[in-house]
Amino acid sequence: MSKDLVVRNLKKDDYNFIAEWWKWWRWKVIPREMLPENGLSGLMVEKNGVRIVSCFIIMTNSKGAMIEWVVSNPQYRDKDRKYAIELLIETAEQYCLGLGFDYIFSIGRNKHLIETHKKLKWTVDEKPSYEIMKKIR
Repeated sequence: MSKDLVVRNLKKDDYNFIAEWWKWWRWKVIPREMLPENGLSGLMVEKNGVRIVSCFIIMTNSKGAMIEWVVSNPQYRDKDRKYAIELLIETAEQYCLGLGFDYIFSIGRNKHLIETHKKLKWTVDEKPSYEIMKKIR
């Protein structure tokens, strides 16, 4: 654990960093306008001003919320990297709980991230699924 880790709400300028991380990890860059609250509904973990890992939080009109597009800074390799990811997910859980949500959902394919969710007592469907999207305008 690191006492220097800070979790904060996303800021407008985080998007450019996150987009670069997506590119490095060979993900498609999600357009800002497709992200919840235009890319501001989510969390970032940082240490001494260095961005480490982020997620977006999608709120619904049901009792369920989603955390999506969890992505980490590929250059950050300190020993507290795994803890930072766990802290992000646990903080997202508490954030959603505080907003009145009873369930939280996420989609993932990264084996390390899936194992982290299992460690945090998430139910993981062992059958792979696919994100299916279409731009309609």
